[in-house]
Amino acid sequence: MSDRRHPVLGRVVVVVPTYDEADNIAWIIERTRTAQPDLDILVVDDGSPDGTGRIADEIAAADPAVSVLHRTVKAGLGAAYLQGFEHAMAEGYDVIGEMDADGSHQPEQLGLLLDAVAGGADLVIGSRWVPGGSVVNWPLARRALSQGGNLYVRVLLGISVRDATAGFRLFRRAALEKIHLDTVRSTGYVFQTDMVTRCLHAGLVVREVPIEFVERVRGASKMSPSVAVESLQRITWWGLSERWDQLARALRGRRG
Repeated sequence: MSDRRHPVLGRVVVVVPTYDEADNIAWIIERTRTAQPDLDILVVDDGSPDGTGRIADEIAAADPAVSVLHRTVKAGLGAAYLQGFEHAMAEGYDVIGEMDADGSHQPEQLGLLLDAVAGGADLVIGSRWVPGGSVVNWPLARRALSQGGNLYVRVLLGISVRDATAGFRLFRRAALEKIHLDTVRSTGYVFQTDMVTRCLHAGLVVREVPIEFVERVRGASKMSPSVAVESLQRITWWGLSERWDQLARALRGRRG
Protein backbone atom coordinates (compact mmCIF):
# COMPACT_ATOMS: atom_id res chain seq x y z
CA MET A 1 0.00 0.00 0.00
CA SER A 2 1.12 3.56 -0.67
CA ASP A 3 1.96 6.37 1.72
CA ARG A 4 -0.34 8.94 0.04
CA ARG A 5 -2.32 11.12 2.44
CA HIS A 6 -5.59 12.97 2.40
CA PRO A 7 -4.85 16.66 3.17
CA VAL A 8 -7.08 16.64 6.28
CA LEU A 9 -7.69 13.05 7.35
CA GLY A 10 -4.31 11.41 6.82
CA ARG A 11 -4.11 7.98 5.24
CA VAL A 12 -7.45 6.79 3.89
CA VAL A 13 -8.30 3.44 2.31
CA VAL A 14 -11.56 2.11 0.90
CA VAL A 15 -12.15 -1.65 1.23
CA VAL A 16 -13.94 -3.15 -1.79
CA PRO A 17 -15.10 -6.77 -1.36
CA THR A 18 -15.53 -8.75 -4.57
CA TYR A 19 -17.01 -11.99 -5.82
CA ASP A 20 -17.45 -12.43 -9.57
CA GLU A 21 -17.06 -8.73 -10.41
CA ALA A 22 -14.78 -9.12 -13.45
CA ASP A 23 -17.06 -6.82 -15.45
CA ASN A 24 -16.88 -4.06 -12.85
CA ILE A 25 -13.62 -4.10 -10.89
CA ALA A 26 -11.40 -2.15 -13.29
CA TRP A 27 -14.22 0.34 -13.94
CA ILE A 28 -14.89 1.02 -10.25
CA ILE A 29 -11.18 1.32 -9.40
CA GLU A 30 -10.64 3.83 -12.21
CA ARG A 31 -13.62 5.91 -11.10
CA THR A 32 -12.44 5.90 -7.49
CA ARG A 33 -8.88 6.85 -8.36
CA THR A 34 -10.17 9.69 -10.54
CA ALA A 35 -12.67 10.98 -7.97
CA GLN A 36 -10.33 10.74 -4.96
CA PRO A 37 -6.67 10.47 -6.01
CA ASP A 38 -5.49 10.81 -2.39
CA LEU A 39 -7.18 7.55 -1.32
CA ASP A 40 -5.98 3.97 -1.51
CA ILE A 41 -8.11 0.98 -2.50
CA LEU A 42 -7.99 -2.48 -0.93
CA VAL A 43 -9.75 -5.18 -2.93
CA VAL A 44 -10.75 -8.24 -0.89
CA ASP A 45 -11.59 -11.03 -3.31
CA ASP A 46 -13.35 -14.20 -2.16
CA GLY A 47 -11.75 -16.51 -4.71
CA SER A 48 -13.88 -15.30 -7.63
CA PRO A 49 -14.01 -18.00 -10.32
CA ASP A 50 -14.50 -15.36 -13.04
CA GLY A 51 -10.97 -13.94 -12.59
CA THR A 52 -11.82 -10.81 -10.60
CA GLY A 53 -8.83 -11.35 -8.34
CA ARG A 54 -6.45 -11.70 -11.29
CA ILE A 55 -7.70 -8.47 -12.84
CA ALA A 56 -7.28 -6.68 -9.50
CA ASP A 57 -3.73 -8.04 -9.20
CA GLU A 58 -2.86 -6.68 -12.64
CA ILE A 59 -4.16 -3.24 -11.68
CA ALA A 60 -2.31 -3.34 -8.35
CA ALA A 61 0.95 -4.23 -10.09
CA ALA A 62 0.73 -0.96 -12.05
CA ASP A 63 -0.77 1.28 -9.34
CA PRO A 64 0.70 1.50 -5.80
CA ALA A 65 -2.58 2.94 -4.53
CA VAL A 66 -4.30 -0.41 -5.15
CA SER A 67 -3.69 -3.64 -3.24
CA VAL A 68 -5.45 -6.99 -3.11
CA LEU A 69 -6.22 -9.56 -0.44
CA HIS A 70 -7.15 -13.04 -1.68
CA ARG A 71 -9.49 -15.25 0.33
CA THR A 72 -9.93 -18.88 -0.62
CA VAL A 73 -13.60 -19.23 0.31
CA LYS A 74 -16.76 -17.15 -0.01
CA ALA A 75 -17.45 -16.67 3.69
CA GLY A 76 -19.78 -13.68 3.64
CA LEU A 77 -19.65 -9.93 3.23
CA GLY A 78 -18.92 -9.25 6.89
CA ALA A 79 -16.03 -11.68 6.99
CA ALA A 80 -14.46 -10.02 3.95
CA TYR A 81 -14.81 -6.58 5.49
CA LEU A 82 -13.40 -7.71 8.83
CA GLN A 83 -10.30 -9.12 7.19
CA GLY A 84 -9.95 -5.96 5.12
CA PHE A 85 -10.33 -3.72 8.18
CA GLU A 86 -7.78 -5.69 10.17
CA HIS A 87 -5.30 -5.51 7.31
CA ALA A 88 -5.85 -1.77 6.86
CA MET A 89 -5.39 -1.12 10.57
CA ALA A 90 -2.18 -3.13 10.58
CA GLU A 91 -1.00 -0.93 7.69
CA GLY A 92 -1.61 2.21 9.75
CA TYR A 93 -4.58 3.79 7.97
CA ASP A 94 -6.39 6.62 9.76
CA VAL A 95 -9.76 6.28 7.98
CA ILE A 96 -11.12 3.01 6.57
CA GLY A 97 -14.11 2.79 4.26
CA GLU A 98 -16.55 0.36 2.68
CA MET A 99 -17.79 0.45 -0.90
CA ASP A 100 -19.44 -2.02 -3.27
CA ALA A 101 -17.66 -3.00 -6.48
CA ASP A 102 -20.73 -2.85 -8.73
CA GLY A 103 -21.12 0.93 -9.03
CA SER A 104 -24.17 1.18 -6.80
CA HIS A 105 -22.02 3.30 -4.47
CA GLN A 106 -20.76 6.12 -6.64
CA PRO A 107 -17.10 7.00 -5.98
CA GLU A 108 -17.88 10.55 -7.07
CA GLN A 109 -19.86 10.91 -3.82
CA LEU A 110 -17.03 9.81 -1.54
CA GLY A 111 -16.24 13.47 -0.94
CA LEU A 112 -19.53 13.86 0.95
CA LEU A 113 -18.50 11.13 3.38
CA LEU A 114 -14.96 12.47 3.74
CA ASP A 115 -16.28 15.92 4.59
CA ALA A 116 -18.47 14.45 7.35
CA VAL A 117 -15.52 12.60 8.88
CA ALA A 118 -13.46 15.79 8.71
CA GLY A 119 -16.36 17.49 10.50
CA GLY A 120 -16.01 15.20 13.50
CA ALA A 121 -17.96 12.01 12.75
CA ASP A 122 -16.55 8.64 13.84
CA LEU A 123 -18.73 6.69 11.40
CA VAL A 124 -20.32 8.19 8.29
CA ILE A 125 -23.02 6.33 6.36
CA GLY A 126 -23.98 7.16 2.79
CA SER A 127 -27.73 6.95 3.30
CA ARG A 128 -30.53 6.27 0.84
CA TRP A 129 -33.30 7.03 3.30
CA VAL A 130 -32.50 10.45 4.76
CA PRO A 131 -33.85 13.63 3.12
CA GLY A 132 -31.93 14.15 -0.11
CA GLY A 133 -31.06 10.46 -0.47
CA SER A 134 -32.46 8.39 -3.33
CA VAL A 135 -32.30 5.13 -5.24
CA VAL A 136 -32.24 4.69 -9.02
CA ASN A 137 -33.74 1.78 -10.97
CA TRP A 138 -35.21 -0.04 -8.00
CA PRO A 139 -38.63 -1.68 -8.28
CA LEU A 140 -41.22 -0.61 -5.74
CA ALA A 141 -41.06 -3.97 -3.94
CA ARG A 142 -37.34 -3.71 -3.30
CA ARG A 143 -37.65 -0.11 -2.13
CA ALA A 144 -40.41 -1.13 0.27
CA LEU A 145 -38.36 -4.07 1.56
CA SER A 146 -35.34 -1.86 2.29
CA GLN A 147 -37.30 0.98 3.89
CA GLY A 148 -39.47 -1.42 5.86
CA GLY A 149 -36.45 -3.41 7.00
CA ASN A 150 -34.69 -0.28 8.21
CA LEU A 151 -37.81 0.87 10.06
CA TYR A 152 -37.96 -2.54 11.72
CA VAL A 153 -34.30 -2.24 12.73
CA ARG A 154 -34.88 1.19 14.26
CA VAL A 155 -37.84 -0.01 16.31
CA LEU A 156 -36.32 -3.32 17.37
CA LEU A 157 -32.89 -1.96 18.31
CA GLY A 158 -33.99 1.48 19.47
CA ILE A 159 -31.65 3.41 17.17
CA SER A 160 -32.26 6.53 15.10
CA VAL A 161 -30.12 5.67 12.06
CA ARG A 162 -32.40 5.54 9.02
CA ASP A 163 -30.18 3.37 6.79
CA ALA A 164 -28.50 0.93 9.14
CA THR A 165 -28.17 -1.67 6.37
CA ALA A 166 -26.24 0.62 4.01
CA GLY A 167 -22.75 -0.42 2.93
CA PHE A 168 -21.23 2.90 1.79
CA ARG A 169 -19.28 4.02 4.87
CA LEU A 170 -16.19 5.57 6.38
CA PHE A 171 -14.86 4.74 9.86
CA ARG A 172 -12.21 6.51 11.84
CA ARG A 173 -9.55 4.06 12.90
CA ALA A 174 -10.19 4.98 16.54
CA ALA A 175 -13.84 3.95 16.13
CA LEU A 176 -12.92 0.47 14.90
CA GLU A 177 -10.48 0.12 17.78
CA LYS A 178 -13.11 1.15 20.32
CA ILE A 179 -15.73 -1.38 19.20
CA HIS A 180 -13.23 -4.28 19.36
CA LEU A 181 -13.33 -5.84 15.90
CA ASP A 182 -12.07 -9.14 17.28
CA THR A 183 -15.44 -9.65 19.01
CA VAL A 184 -17.56 -9.11 15.86
CA ARG A 185 -19.13 -12.40 14.75
CA SER A 186 -21.56 -11.20 12.05
CA THR A 187 -20.47 -12.43 8.63
CA GLY A 188 -23.44 -11.80 6.33
CA TYR A 189 -25.43 -8.68 5.48
CA VAL A 190 -26.42 -8.26 9.15
CA PHE A 191 -22.81 -7.15 9.65
CA GLN A 192 -23.72 -3.60 8.61
CA THR A 193 -26.41 -3.24 11.27
CA ASP A 194 -24.16 -4.85 13.86
CA MET A 195 -21.38 -2.31 13.22
CA VAL A 196 -23.75 0.68 13.45
CA THR A 197 -25.20 -0.53 16.73
CA ARG A 198 -21.77 -1.18 18.22
CA CYS A 199 -20.66 2.34 17.35
CA LEU A 200 -23.78 3.87 18.91
CA HIS A 201 -23.43 1.80 22.08
CA ALA A 202 -19.81 2.92 22.34
CA GLY A 203 -20.91 6.55 22.35
CA LEU A 204 -19.36 7.32 18.96
CA VAL A 205 -20.62 10.02 16.60
CA VAL A 206 -22.58 8.42 13.74
CA ARG A 207 -23.76 10.62 10.88
CA GLU A 208 -25.73 9.92 7.72
CA VAL A 209 -25.20 11.87 4.51
CA PRO A 210 -27.62 11.59 1.58
CA ILE A 211 -26.42 9.72 -1.48
CA GLU A 212 -27.88 8.55 -4.76
CA PHE A 213 -27.78 4.75 -4.84
CA VAL A 214 -27.71 3.33 -8.36
CA GLU A 215 -28.71 -0.26 -9.10
CA ARG A 216 -25.94 -2.19 -10.85
CA VAL A 217 -26.00 -2.25 -14.63
CA ARG A 218 -23.49 -5.09 -15.16
CA GLY A 219 -23.29 -8.49 -13.51
CA ALA A 220 -25.64 -10.25 -11.13
CA SER A 221 -26.73 -8.78 -7.80
CA LYS A 222 -25.72 -10.71 -4.67
CA MET A 223 -28.78 -9.38 -2.82
CA SER A 224 -32.10 -11.16 -3.26
CA PRO A 225 -35.38 -11.11 -1.34
CA SER A 226 -34.41 -14.39 0.36
CA VAL A 227 -31.07 -12.92 1.50
CA ALA A 228 -32.84 -9.81 2.81
CA VAL A 229 -35.39 -11.87 4.71
CA GLU A 230 -32.65 -14.04 6.21
CA SER A 231 -30.82 -10.90 7.36
CA LEU A 232 -33.98 -9.58 9.03
CA GLN A 233 -34.48 -12.92 10.78
CA ARG A 234 -30.96 -12.74 12.17
CA ILE A 235 -31.47 -9.12 13.21
CA THR A 236 -34.66 -10.18 15.01
CA TRP A 237 -32.87 -12.85 17.00
CA TRP A 238 -29.93 -10.58 17.71
CA GLY A 239 -32.16 -7.63 18.65
CA LEU A 240 -34.36 -9.67 20.99
CA SER A 241 -31.25 -11.09 22.64
CA GLU A 242 -29.89 -7.57 23.09
CA ARG A 243 -33.15 -6.36 24.63
CA TRP A 244 -33.21 -9.37 26.98
CA ASP A 245 -29.66 -8.59 28.08
CA GLN A 246 -30.65 -4.97 28.72
CA LEU A 247 -33.58 -6.11 30.86
CA ALA A 248 -31.40 -8.55 32.79
CA ARG A 249 -28.84 -5.80 33.50
CA ALA A 250 -31.57 -3.45 34.69
CA LEU A 251 -32.99 -6.08 37.03
CA ARG A 252 -29.56 -6.84 38.46
CA GLY A 253 -29.04 -3.12 39.02
CA ARG A 254 -32.28 -2.84 41.00
CA ARG A 255 -31.36 -5.78 43.20
CA GLY A 256 -27.96 -4.20 43.81
